[in-house]
Amino acid sequence: MQTQANKDQVLAYWAALDAAHADDLGAVCAAHLAPEFTWNGPAPMSLQTGPTAVSKVFWQPLKQAIPDLKREIHMVFAGASSGRADGGTDGETWVCGTGYLSGHAQGQFLDIPATDHPLRLRWGAFYKLRQGRIIECQMILDFVDWFDQIGLPVLPKSRGIAHVYPAPTGYDGVIRGPQDISQTAETLRMGRQFLHGGLNRYDASGLSSMGMADFFHPNVKWYGPGGIGACFSLTEFETLHQTPWLEAFPDRKVQTLDALIAEGALLGAAGVAGVCATHSGAYLTTPASGKPIAVSGLDFWLRQDDKFTENWVFVDMVDLFAQMGEDLFARLHQQIATRSARPQ
Repeated sequence: MQTQANKDQVLAYWAALDAAHADDLGAVCAAHLAPEFTWNGPAPMSLQTGPTAVSKVFWQPLKQAIPDLKREIHMVFAGASSGRADGGTDGETWVCGTGYLSGHAQGQFLDIPATDHPLRLRWGAFYKLRQGRIIECQMILDFVDWFDQIGLPVLPKSRGIAHVYPAPTGYDGVIRGPQDISQTAETLRMGRQFLHGGLNRYDASGLSSMGMADFFHPNVKWYGPGGIGACFSLTEFETLHQTPWLEAFPDRKVQTLDALIAEGALLGAAGVAGVCATHSGAYLTTPASGKPIAVSGLDFWLRQDDKFTENWVFVDMVDLFAQMGEDLFARLHQQIATRSARPQ
């Protein structure tokens, strides 16, 4: 089946990246990516066009900084996108995955200092394939969590628990074989209803207007990005994340997504501007700016019966705060300067 072939193709690309020396990564990208390939990466790298660009801007300098870089894969699954609210499909097929990139930073990457501590860098990625060719990628690397790991926090202490990003509980997230079509369809149906129904029903009268209990298990595990942290129940999710988020962005709406796919019990969503809102209230000590914002994010969910029991959430926090008028890399540089000025 084409779905399985697409996953194999992405897995082969990752394996080639992981095995290559930094100097050979340009050839790896050229061999596996279409000439017109586009990469929507995390800020400050953002949009890159062509295999050479993504190699030079991201993979080569990352592997030069972390020569022993290793990939840990928590999930891989694929499907035809159905990102419109009406359930229509655009006919595009996507493969998505998430996990860790681990290693020891012996050099700098984007001015992030080297460190003696082992790093576990959380990544999520969606790949679009057309006629067997990888033509697009949306990827987020959790920079805020990286900064926290090396003792250079750029945001207030997370309300949730920091550094908690496990693989699916009791479920093999690396899906290699065909799944039950009816189960895949039910996962996708629930995802559309949750995203375009429940989340977009918020009317500022209270969280109950979204009916989150209809979608999330009472003991849902919600793994948010650096700066937000993990929540271990629906109550924690609503208290520690959703209430502050909606106070800051009360008019936020889920848009037509670039990708919404399911395979078996796993659901994935990606959107460079997947949520649009107005920055109307303070968020993580950043005062309301009144500016329009577009959130770039990736999500992965595990469904068990009629509820989602786990949710892995990626938000391009560097891009989000830039839209609110705050430069998180400038904050990093300030932290570096402050640490350097301390008596040794």
